[in-house]
Amino acid sequence: MTDELELLRQADPVPSPGEGPWRDRPLDARAEHRLSALMSADAPSSTPAPAPGRAARAPRPRRTRRLLIGATAASAVALTVLTLTFSGVGTAPASAAPTALVVQRDARVLPLDEVARNAEAYARALHDAPKPHRGSHLQSWYLSMETGPDAKPPVTFPEERITSWNPDGSGSELVVATDPRHPGRPVIHDADGEWRTVNDGKVLHRKTYPAGTRLDDPVTGDGTLPARPPADPDELRSYLSTFYSGAGTETQPMLMALSSFLQEWTPGPRESAALVRMLSRTKDLRPAGQVTDRLGRRGQAYAYRGTDASDGNMDGTLQLVILNPETGQVLGMETTFTKDVPEFRIKSGDVLSYEAWMP
Repeated sequence: MTDELELLRQADPVPSPGEGPWRDRPLDARAEHRLSALMSADAPSSTPAPAPGRAARAPRPRRTRRLLIGATAASAVALTVLTLTFSGVGTAPASAAPTALVVQRDARVLPLDEVARNAEAYARALHDAPKPHRGSHLQSWYLSMETGPDAKPPVTFPEERITSWNPDGSGSELVVATDPRHPGRPVIHDADGEWRTVNDGKVLHRKTYPAGTRLDDPVTGDGTLPARPPADPDELRSYLSTFYSGAGTETQPMLMALSSFLQEWTPGPRESAALVRMLSRTKDLRPAGQVTDRLGRRGQAYAYRGTDASDGNMDGTLQLVILNPETGQVLGMETTFTKDVPEFRIKSGDVLSYEAWMP
């Protein structure tokens, strides 16, 4: 790993202290030349269109066991890393895992109850509060991992996804390969199990859906047009159970359901207030502190540590829910490992997924 990390450091030097919150900065002429040489392989011209709905991207069998974290499965083991892999060179690919979001220890930590009160006051102050609308705008970073003798290092691929739905069930979905932290740079993309680079802004998936399109319910499998989310905390918790069984009583399924819900709906102020009030009643979701998210927004983070065996594959992870402290809007969710997973070349502290929602 030392040789691979040294290749990456030479290609993208570490900035000096005080250059800003991001670890990666614009390259000098020498580094740009090295990157151009490394990324000389042709990018794929097309990509298979994913199926509509909320189905998780399950592990895909290959010669080596491969775990691919995707949209709805983000809560079930996901990442928020900037990992670069280069093909077409004679040496092993260079990759490095970034650090998790940094909690600002000197900033005031707000209890969830206080954020809930702020969100409720904000919603009341709006005389014509926006209604929730079906659809979302999501920037995501997900991790792919492999095991086996010829396994490749973990790779993160960033995507931006915009979905829009109408009352009659018609809608559209657009997915592009882009990373807002590095505008204009090539983006890692999975092309039939092979990692390539594509240009920033490359359209990966574009589709329109006719009126009456129904999505399979993740629990029952029934095709339904989803009901509008309620603006009552208890009813909202019950509503989340339609996304994941157990969300009504257990924290981990509730966080998984929350991720799926926010990929399907953009809540209004009243629904956001109900959501934060619901979270404030969750005993094992604790204040972590103030953070600056990966889109440069300041928020308050609340942590859940998966340690119970009932959490399944989330055992040994730390999940953060990041909220706007004034409006209650969910800005993002991050998952990191709290223990080593040698099978997938994962170290404790590695970030597994990040989702950032925009209005």
